[in-house]
Amino acid sequence: MRRTIDWGDGSVVIIDQTALPGEFRLLELDTVAGLVDAVQRLAVRGAPALGAAGALGVALSAHQDRDVRRDAELLATARPTAVNLAWGVERALGKLAQGKDAVLAEALAVLDEDEHLNKTASKHAAEVVLAECPRRPLRLLSHCNAGRLATVGWGSALGVVWHLHEQGLVEEVLVDETRPLLQGARLTAWELAQAQVPYRVQPDGAAAAAMARGMVDCVLVGADRIAANGDVANKIGTYGLAIAAKHHEIPFVVVAPSSTVDSKLADGAGITIEERDAGELTEHTPEGARAFNPAFDVTPFDLITAVVTEEGIFRGEGRSRDRRRSP
Repeated sequence: MRRTIDWGDGSVVIIDQTALPGEFRLLELDTVAGLVDAVQRLAVRGAPALGAAGALGVALSAHQDRDVRRDAELLATARPTAVNLAWGVERALGKLAQGKDAVLAEALAVLDEDEHLNKTASKHAAEVVLAECPRRPLRLLSHCNAGRLATVGWGSALGVVWHLHEQGLVEEVLVDETRPLLQGARLTAWELAQAQVPYRVQPDGAAAAAMARGMVDCVLVGADRIAANGDVANKIGTYGLAIAAKHHEIPFVVVAPSSTVDSKLADGAGITIEERDAGELTEHTPEGARAFNPAFDVTPFDLITAVVTEEGIFRGEGRSRDRRRSP
C-alpha cells in the first residue's frame, strides 16, 4: 500500500479518506488552500498524518514563493485538537531561512521518520499487550482509525495488530464504528480486510457489553494529543471505553509517536476539543433539534494501562495513579 500522504511533483498527494471504502482515490493538492480544505473535511486525518500534512504544506508554500508564514498559520490552526499538525508546520518552518529545498527536505524527513517511529512504538506496545494478556490468540478492541491511514504508512494502535497478526496471535478485532463519520467502520475495517485480519464491526454503544461478555482481551487506541501528565485526547468515545475497561479489568493501551506529546500542556483540561457540525447528527431528528457533537474527548491517565511511544512506556509527570497492573 502506498503512503497515506506524500510529495508529488510540486504537489501534496493524499489518499482521499472520504472516498473509502467504496473507492480508492488519490488527490493531488497543488495549493495550500486545497490542503487546508482536505484537512478540515477529513480527506487526510489522523494525528501523525496531520503532522506530515503540516510539514508538506509549508514546503508547498515555499516552493510557490508564497507568504509562507501566513500559510503556516492557516495550516497549524486547520484543526485544533491534534498537536502533530502544528508540530509538523513548525518543524518545516524552522528550515525556511535555508531555502525552499531545505524546507522540502525537512518535510520529507518527517514522513520517513513517521513510518519508523510508528513501527517502533507499536512494537513496544505489542510487547506490553503480550505481558498484560495471558490468553492467546487475542481478541482486541479498536476505536476510530489508528492504522496506516492515520499515519504516513504503518499505523500506531493498529500497528500493534500488524505485529501480533504476523505472529499468529490475533483471533479477532472488534471494530467500534466510531462517531463522527464512522471512521472505524469505514477505514479500520477496510484496513483489516486488506490485511486479512479477522474482524467484526460493532456500534460504539456495544463495547461495554462486549467486555462484559468476555469478548475483549485488550483495548487499543491512538491519540491526538497527550498532556505532560499522560492525559490523552482521542476520538470521542475513548473516555467511555477506558471507564468500561477499568471496570472489567481489561488492559487499555494508548499508542502514539512522541510528537503527539504536548509537554507544554500540564494536563488534559487545557486541550481544545473540536466540535463537528450538528448536521452530522440531525439527519433523522425532528426539525430544529440541537446537537452536542464533539470530535474528541479526554481520558485521564489514571484509567490507562500504558501510554506507549517509540521511546517506550510514557510515564507522565506530576500524577500518581491506581494501577491494577504494571507492565
